[in-house]
Amino acid sequence: MGLRSDFGVNAPSDGNFLCNGIVNPDRTPHPAMAEVKYVHQNVAFEAIDAGKGVFRITNRFYFTNLNKYRIHYNISANGKTVRNGKATLNIAPQTSQEFTVPVSNMKAKAGTEYFVNFSVVTVEPEPLIPAGFEIAYDQFRLPINAAKTAYKTGGPTLKTNVDGDNFVVSSSKVNFTFNKKSGLVTSYRVDGTEYFKDGFGIQPNFWRGPTDNDYGNGTPKRLQVWKQSSKNFRVTDVQMSTEDKAVLLKATYLLTAGNLYNITYKIYPNGVVNVKVQFTSTDMLAAETAVSEATRTATFTPGNEEARKATSKLEVPRIGVRFRLPASMNQVEYFGRGPEENYIDRNHGTLVGIYKTTADRMYFNYVRPQENGHRTDTRWLTLSQAKGGGLAVVADSIIGFNALRNSIEDFDSEEALPHPYQWNNFTPAEIANRNEEAARNVMRRMHHTNDIIPRDFVEVCVDMKQQGVGGYDSWGSRPEPMYQIPANREYNWGFTLMPVRSSAQANEAIKYNY
Repeated sequence: MGLRSDFGVNAPSDGNFLCNGIVNPDRTPHPAMAEVKYVHQNVAFEAIDAGKGVFRITNRFYFTNLNKYRIHYNISANGKTVRNGKATLNIAPQTSQEFTVPVSNMKAKAGTEYFVNFSVVTVEPEPLIPAGFEIAYDQFRLPINAAKTAYKTGGPTLKTNVDGDNFVVSSSKVNFTFNKKSGLVTSYRVDGTEYFKDGFGIQPNFWRGPTDNDYGNGTPKRLQVWKQSSKNFRVTDVQMSTEDKAVLLKATYLLTAGNLYNITYKIYPNGVVNVKVQFTSTDMLAAETAVSEATRTATFTPGNEEARKATSKLEVPRIGVRFRLPASMNQVEYFGRGPEENYIDRNHGTLVGIYKTTADRMYFNYVRPQENGHRTDTRWLTLSQAKGGGLAVVADSIIGFNALRNSIEDFDSEEALPHPYQWNNFTPAEIANRNEEAARNVMRRMHHTNDIIPRDFVEVCVDMKQQGVGGYDSWGSRPEPMYQIPANREYNWGFTLMPVRSSAQANEAIKYNY
């Protein structure tokens, strides 16, 4: 799709600003269409007492009774329907009525979540709408919970070794290698299968390909320190110890932003690896974080203190890690919000369930390449080959993730290709005196969908959280404060990696504490 200066160098243009809306020029709906449908629907649902199955249904129509439609409900346990029913309710326009869903006899089980899903469909065909068409929907989590149990396993005895910069945990079954110099987990091998592609294993990640709204509110320049923190981190300390039959490996990173990122790996004898992550506040002097003397010396220097002060009031685009798997592991199944792409400020229109897709299909081709394909409220995900086993990522609580056949850099126009900057609607004098350096991280480059070529890996980004995408306008407004991630706070989160033969093992794994 042509845009910007494709029609002549320095030609007056609004660039892809003219590609507004929720449909691509080729009529492909944007993922945001699901959210638009949800917020515009004429039937609303509200939980009055979810534990007893009592809900309020409101008819937002002005002239139509809801007895014209049929209301379906189902109760799911970890994505599997365990009870369903339907009803026709006489609810006059602009009125409400309580409705009870039978939720008794739902037993609390560790790792099992129950949801009530509502769907309102047409009974008879209407102009442009066939019978059975869904006009409204909603979902509610039932407060039925059970404590998780401690994870226990056996396997060959693990040995530890330090070979130069490599910290190695190994046995006849497992090899886990962390490189202090690069700050990456360079090997994760279980039963002879190496999961990380070309040594590109777990590493800190705080950046995303800037969205149009990001450019509009100045994110690429204002938050540049987090892009650098994703690239120029330094490992100040690595410690290994044992806990029962498992080995703990803790790596402390000093970030460009001046704060610390602590990642603790718990390697079990059977190859399962729990990952605990701590993001310390950029206000380090106020933080109560125990660090080694080496880390303290590296952290509390005049230069780093200034960096912390400068970033203490900033937000973070995302707090997470990333790693790469072989391209053959592109079959994706997950328990989270879907099926469409969604973000924390745009996910009410997507429901929690179990979805199957591929890394190729998770990519959405926005006219100007940018962040895409994210999923929120994820309990677990698996990435596997078309035939054969794979790798599961099981959240300690909930996580967000991307799994694409491209890197973050591919969606960052500053990184992707040496295209020229766009000087949209500049005067001849401004164009003649343009400053390329001043345009960095301020103006977009001429980046296209045909620049996005699938690579020979699947890049997986696992996030505690990624900030919202906004949407009030695209020339200044940031996401609402509740959908931002303040840097001057401490965050703790985690997930577990485990080789699996099927997604059923991941669904079983969420009942344990690791």
